[in-house]
Amino acid sequence: MADPAKPPPVPAAAAIPVGAAAAPAPAVPVKPPPAGNPALRMMGLPNLPKKLPSRNWLIFWAVCGAVSGAIIYDRREKTRATERWRRAVAPLAREPIGAANQLPRRLTVYIAAPPGDGLRAAQDHFIEYAKPVLAAAGVDWEFVQGRQQGDVRAAVAEKIRRARRAAERPDEELPATGESVVEDLRARLDLPKYQGVHGDVVFGRHAWKEYVRGLHEGWLGPLDAPPVPVVEVPEPVSSAPVPETNPDGDAAPAAKPEEAEKKDDKKKDDKPKRPPQPLPYNKPEDYEAAALPSTIPDQFQPSTAVPFPHRLGFRHTFVRLGWFLNRRALADDIGREVAAVCFAASRDYRAAAAADDDAAGADPTEQQRLLQHEERNWQKSVWAPEEPPKPEDDTRTPEEKARPPKERIWASPLAVDDRIAQRMRRFEILPEHEAAARAVVVPEEAVEGFIKGSLRGLWRWGVRAWTDKPMRPNVGNVDDE
Repeated sequence: MADPAKPPPVPAAAAIPVGAAAAPAPAVPVKPPPAGNPALRMMGLPNLPKKLPSRNWLIFWAVCGAVSGAIIYDRREKTRATERWRRAVAPLAREPIGAANQLPRRLTVYIAAPPGDGLRAAQDHFIEYAKPVLAAAGVDWEFVQGRQQGDVRAAVAEKIRRARRAAERPDEELPATGESVVEDLRARLDLPKYQGVHGDVVFGRHAWKEYVRGLHEGWLGPLDAPPVPVVEVPEPVSSAPVPETNPDGDAAPAAKPEEAEKKDDKKKDDKPKRPPQPLPYNKPEDYEAAALPSTIPDQFQPSTAVPFPHRLGFRHTFVRLGWFLNRRALADDIGREVAAVCFAASRDYRAAAAADDDAAGADPTEQQRLLQHEERNWQKSVWAPEEPPKPEDDTRTPEEKARPPKERIWASPLAVDDRIAQRMRRFEILPEHEAAARAVVVPEEAVEGFIKGSLRGLWRWGVRAWTDKPMRPNVGNVDDE
């Protein structure tokens, strides 16, 4: 009986006699290559794969394609919306101004750094959405930029006070500024101002609050600044330097001149500090008791508030992503507001209707409700009370400590006096202007991207090269003997 643990013996191969030829191996049939698609074969393209990519690759390419398509579509439509309003206001640039040397229409654009961010964000917002429409209309504008809370308020109030001083105190000599120097030069050159509507354009709820606060401060506040509290600064006690001595009693060597020169260079390199922000001349509590000046006009220059959505923080990433994929709606809204400014049609600000009093709450006027939804996007630090610095960390000078704390305009409710609100006007686009803008057909070339535009230009260059110079035999100059 065979041992089950051992494998069965392998039979030995049959012995091949010496000198005999080996038997030929059987031929394996070669499978012909697939014929494939004849059209692809004629173009020299390989055959398509017989199976799709894996599930993970399909998901990856589907997500990438969807996101890329959404971004490209939104960018094209955003450009189309801006181009539509730009073409709608373009005829205004060809209208005659009047006199040959009359200055063009000039707007005042107010932008301020949004809460928690810098001024660059507001500048980019203006350049991307509003500047193309204003430039196409042929209007001029000047900037009032605020880097911190209260700068726009101070600029608006000071502009109004200068106009009041020129009318109420003609004999008083005003301090020279860059704007006054330019105005004096224009007066000497006999350049008449634009006789028409100018207007103010304010970007964002935070700048709008400061703008309205500056209007009230300029017209309801005094012309002279309130007295600043005097702070007695103790004079430093000067004592003659005592020369250092060595243990042997000899005088120590003086400081090296190189170190003194370095200290002087550091002092020279220090940039001058920015002047402090002017304190407000009045408070919202003083509006009711203030008297209107005799030089106040019956109507102010029209104004408008342009949306400026801005939100920071990691937890708001999906909100910002939604804004990023829907910039076409924002471009259309801003284009409509800026086009209304260019057409110079305005109306009075409306008060809340009787049915909307409950919804309006403490903000019954249109000025107070304008862009109010943007306050929900501000950081919590805007609403948190400001804590004074600790004594050990306080590096302010005695003059800075004596100054009252800055007014928190953003966190305070927007107070409006009826006498000022009734004189304010708002830009509004007319129905016929909006209908004409909607009827504008933007060509595809104005919204296409770089790749498509380059291919289109290459195709046109080839067509021109083929049609403008027809093929002809090269026989040389027939007039040459």
